[in-house]
Amino acid sequence: MVHPTLSSDRITAALNERPGPYAGVQVHPQVASTNAVVRLAPHLWAPVAADEQTQGRGRMGRGWSTPPGTAIAVSVLVPPTDRPAWLPLAAGLAVQRAVAELTGLHPVLKWPNDVLLPSDEERKVCGILCELVPEGVIVGVGVNVAQARADLPVPTATSLALGGAPGVDRERLLAAYLHHLADLHARVARADATVRDEYAAVCRTLGSEVDVHLPDGSHLLGRATAVDAQGRLVVRGADGEHGVAAGDVVHVRPASTGS
Repeated sequence: MVHPTLSSDRITAALNERPGPYAGVQVHPQVASTNAVVRLAPHLWAPVAADEQTQGRGRMGRGWSTPPGTAIAVSVLVPPTDRPAWLPLAAGLAVQRAVAELTGLHPVLKWPNDVLLPSDEERKVCGILCELVPEGVIVGVGVNVAQARADLPVPTATSLALGGAPGVDRERLLAAYLHHLADLHARVARADATVRDEYAAVCRTLGSEVDVHLPDGSHLLGRATAVDAQGRLVVRGADGEHGVAAGDVVHVRPASTGS
């Protein structure tokens, strides 16, 4: 199936439908990594998107590539805030909201920012990588839109089409995500506590028994009870409560299966 290429004009038009900090978007036919493009020429609120990304990365250096015409890959440099650990969580929430708004699907989040589709057995539809640079934070996002099952690299991945939303307009989805990201960034910057409540409302991790894999090979077993003001996952184990930061965790998996 041949998919239309991303149009910078259509994305800009969709961005201009709502007030925000953006002034258009730069679209490339192919890049290794949209984060790397932004890093080379960092400008605040100047999104870089690609129709194909060949060497994208997620957390812990995991790969996240996007075949031509089937996904969105976009990165944008945003200003730093006093709560930097909340920006990756806000990015996941922005994707969750954009997908729900444009598709009618009901995605959920796995802490810190995995976006899952309950309509396809809670497979992962989005990869996010935030990188701190001197000018601010680069927020990179890849969303699988139109891939078939055979196009995906692992059985735990999905696309919006596989989740029950074929024919999604990639330009409008990208613009909706950027609008939600700008809104949530502003609220995180002014320490709006309601962001935590809104995140918790769609976070499937909270209330579940988890097995937290730590870099030294140890495990923290317990119930995920909250996300604190620093964006840490609060886990109540046998010896009390522990707050774990996203950067200090390899995996958070269901305690019952460990898978």
